[in-house]
Amino acid sequence: MTNSPQRGADRPGARGTDRSLARRAELIVIGRKLFADTSYDALSMDDIAKQAHVAKGLIYYYFRSKRGYYLAIVEDSVAELISRAASGLELPPEERVHRTIDGYLRYAEHNQAAYRTIISGGVGFDAEVLAIRDGVREAIVETIAEGAYGRPKVGPLPRTALLGWLCSVEGATLDWIDHRGLPRDLMRELLVKMLGGTMRAIEELDVSYPAPQAARRTT
Repeated sequence: MTNSPQRGADRPGARGTDRSLARRAELIVIGRKLFADTSYDALSMDDIAKQAHVAKGLIYYYFRSKRGYYLAIVEDSVAELISRAASGLELPPEERVHRTIDGYLRYAEHNQAAYRTIISGGVGFDAEVLAIRDGVREAIVETIAEGAYGRPKVGPLPRTALLGWLCSVEGATLDWIDHRGLPRDLMRELLVKMLGGTMRAIEELDVSYPAPQAARRTT
């Protein structure tokens, strides 16, 4: 994941007090809600300051610009999701896959605005926002690959296949949080079975990447 040029905006917290760190975090929480309901272009810094009930200069102090503020919000939103994906290294592969997908769905369920920000962005084809989203995808693909094949870095075919599965997961999850037609446990099992099908297809096309036994049981 690339670092945004606005990371320097963290300096007030780095040299300041716990209060300044808490204030910055509070502004990010407020920003998540604002950008979830209104497009990036539709919000001016005056609008943001008014709705956040702060002086505009405070936002500039912490984030330098509206763009810096937005990127900080997106980066903060992905931190928990990546942490969930990377956890459970001590678990058996099958259990780890279930935990990863369940954690992913729980995050989307309980952080719907943040999840939509991560997946859908909100500032058009912004290269840095897309890089942040791609970083999330890469982290999750590597987590699944390590659980399935014992290593996070795999060849082009399995990587492309797993990325395709993940993109379908994103679309299905967005639909799920909008309509909630399935309980989370059933949704998780559906995604696990879809992953099993993807891994069997990988093995058929490249025998050097055999599907785990758990994937063979999802037929």
